[in-house]
Amino acid sequence: MSFIDKKLDELEEMSKPGKPLHFIWPIIEAQDTGIRVPSTRTAKGAHVRDFVNLKRMMVLVVFALIPCLLFGIYNAGYQATLAANGDVSNFWGLMGLGALAVLPIVAVSYAAGAVWEVGFAIVRGHEINEGFLVSGMLLPLILPPTTPLWMVAVGMSFGIVIGKEVFGGTGMNILNPALTARAFLFFAYPASMSGDKIWTALDGFTGASPLGIAYATTVKDGVLDALGSAGFTLQKLFYGLVPGSIGETSTLLCLFGGAVLLIAGIASWRIMLSMFLGGALVSVLIQQLAGPDSSGLMDLPFYYQLCMGGFAFGAVFMATDPVSAAGTDIGKYIYGFLTGALAITIRALNPAYPEGVMLAILFMNIFSPLIDHYVVQANVMRRLKNA
Repeated sequence: MSFIDKKLDELEEMSKPGKPLHFIWPIIEAQDTGIRVPSTRTAKGAHVRDFVNLKRMMVLVVFALIPCLLFGIYNAGYQATLAANGDVSNFWGLMGLGALAVLPIVAVSYAAGAVWEVGFAIVRGHEINEGFLVSGMLLPLILPPTTPLWMVAVGMSFGIVIGKEVFGGTGMNILNPALTARAFLFFAYPASMSGDKIWTALDGFTGASPLGIAYATTVKDGVLDALGSAGFTLQKLFYGLVPGSIGETSTLLCLFGGAVLLIAGIASWRIMLSMFLGGALVSVLIQQLAGPDSSGLMDLPFYYQLCMGGFAFGAVFMATDPVSAAGTDIGKYIYGFLTGALAITIRALNPAYPEGVMLAILFMNIFSPLIDHYVVQANVMRRLKNA
């Protein structure tokens, strides 16, 4: 370890102002702090001292996402083999087939994100922002497994540059960068991103998604019967063995990742809980309004709504982004509740877009500063009255 410390110290010395490697100081700094605890931490005095800095917090989020990634790899191979009427009992065969599709997407996402992060850090002369560690993982997990690699690179570039760097980098963005990238790809290349059919195979087969079947079914035809006939039981929806984006399908593993984030003190339980409550309440209300000729999405029980599509993934990993979400405690309740309510409203009432989680979170990202403003103003007025 002393040899590594010595070499890192030499690189750090060579990257100081006026030294030969100063122009790549952000890269050397990122390498140093990625391996060692930063030497600039507070050594004494009345300060909070902790080894968890921003880089390590981002790494913890990535670890929480790994179960969703591994399951997404398996599910990609499973859906592809199932669509081709193949044998789905060979676990490692399914993992290998899924890995061929998913891992290149992850690699390209990280490569594109790293290029822009390092480039902006060198030009601006600041440390490399660690936000791309999470964005680089989140974007692949909300994409179909057959997304072209060039499209992944374009989307990640848009999310990093337009969604974050133009606002000043990590901590300054008003929108979630990964969702910004996903929204750009959705509107620029809709045929590859969504629709009433979703890609489930690596060689051209397609299959209807649960949301697509629910949308195409009327209330009088029985949406639960239609889903059951297609093999989409509540148990399957909860476990995640259904067509969908790479990491969004398993509600179980999303909740597991959420538990990791809560134990680590990274995500807000207020946002998670209130988003699920908002989605459930609006689901119940919309179900009461459904007529015989309404879309089956309006007649789904709330527990189906919360297990379908990207609702659980959005509630756990997207809506809880500490930068773009509300920051006050009361504001988090309001923000989460409205996000869940809006997601189900868009899903059930918009005939052209049977999935509303992405747009709901982005919409509430914009309004989160306003929510915090009024929460703070309410506290100020209350204190003035009691003064």
